[in-house]
Amino acid sequence: MKITWYGHSAFRIEIAGATILIDPFLSGNPTFPKSLSVEKVAEGVTHILLTHGHDDHTGDTVAIARQSGAQVTASFEVAMWANSQGVENINPMGCGGTVDVGPFAVSLTQAHHSSSSLAGGWPPVYLGNPNGIVVKPKDGPVLYHMGDTDIFSDMALVNELHAPKIGMVPIGDRFTMGARTAALACRRYFDFDRIFPCHFGTFPIIDQTADRFLKEMGEDAGKVAVLQQGGSVEL
Repeated sequence: MKITWYGHSAFRIEIAGATILIDPFLSGNPTFPKSLSVEKVAEGVTHILLTHGHDDHTGDTVAIARQSGAQVTASFEVAMWANSQGVENINPMGCGGTVDVGPFAVSLTQAHHSSSSLAGGWPPVYLGNPNGIVVKPKDGPVLYHMGDTDIFSDMALVNELHAPKIGMVPIGDRFTMGARTAALACRRYFDFDRIFPCHFGTFPIIDQTADRFLKEMGEDAGKVAVLQQGGSVEL
């Protein structure tokens, strides 16, 4: 498994038989590496998974799906929105559902946030409930992208049901958990082998670095992999 972070909450996961993008907010992302392009990132992509409908998460989904033919998996409302934008290969789901897409199974969990789009101006377009995403490869560790969320005690059930070993955790505060809360979520509810902090450093009004999160993780800080935008790690 190869994991690449493009800044904010955008990740690329390469596993046997599939290349997955989660929340591909790229061209509008001020931290997206200038050495890359949306077209380059889209090469070989087979699946796009979306946690919710905010524009800094749907990002370049439509352009990438059109270029690559990748299947877009999301909540019903977000998937149908993508379809209305010309994306034909959609896979709508609901919270609690699991779908086997071949190389992996995908499950949607709850997340404590909101979900809408301002792409058409004010007022926002409602796009269902926000989600976290669990990816279960046929062979390899289970991955949990929390989406945008606060801590919630039913994270314990996510761990009981799915036992994820890789966590993608928002830490930037203001719109999601901050460092202290995110560290508590990781340490209390999960047994992660590797943690990738995200949703920080993108805009001035959220935390700019993962330093506070590393401090709050204490003796578990060694599990945290702080990638540079465009950086990758193989597991």
